[in-house]
Amino acid sequence: MKKATQKEIAAIKALFLEHYESAVTELKYTSLYELLVSVMLSAQCTDKRVNLITPALFERYPDAKALSIADLDEIKSFINSCSFFNNKAVNLLKMAQKVVELYDGEIPLDEQKLMGLAGVGQKTAHVVMIEYANANLMAVDTHVFRVSHRLGLSSAKTAIKTEEELTKIFKNDLHTLHQAMVLFGRYTCKAVHPMCEACFLNAYCKTTQTFKV
Repeated sequence: MKKATQKEIAAIKALFLEHYESAVTELKYTSLYELLVSVMLSAQCTDKRVNLITPALFERYPDAKALSIADLDEIKSFINSCSFFNNKAVNLLKMAQKVVELYDGEIPLDEQKLMGLAGVGQKTAHVVMIEYANANLMAVDTHVFRVSHRLGLSSAKTAIKTEEELTKIFKNDLHTLHQAMVLFGRYTCKAVHPMCEACFLNAYCKTTQTFKV
């Protein structure tokens, strides 16, 4: 695959910032706790599905303290339409218990502390910090991975390495660029039947439909 040139990278970045200057997550939340739970649930699950699940979940468990003393099977009953709900329920309970134990029930807005919680890896921590604090970080989900490869921004084989490459080439405005690439990949540069004719980045595409992840 042909890599994007420095000039192309600058143009792609500018176009993303122009078209998605106010891009934010499509997950619905009202607090840092709700955002973290939503992002944890969104792993290999659509934001639309998560948004259907969380209103009842948050009504029952409005904060980490309430969730920390929840019955595991009851948590499962609220999220059982979500992928991998058994593991996610266990992680939600353990996460809340540790937040209460170590942070007095307040979700820590710190990358390493977040990653010390059950079910929270680097991507989840970055997504939370990007959305809640506009942190200059990049997170790579399937959409960002696909888009970055189609545009020749990265040839890395893993999400972590792709994140490193995007961080290096873009340097700043990473929080907006992450959200932009997620939305662009979700609605325009789709895995199957991408909307190439309507794409504002069509001139910079290196692979069109050949990269379907």
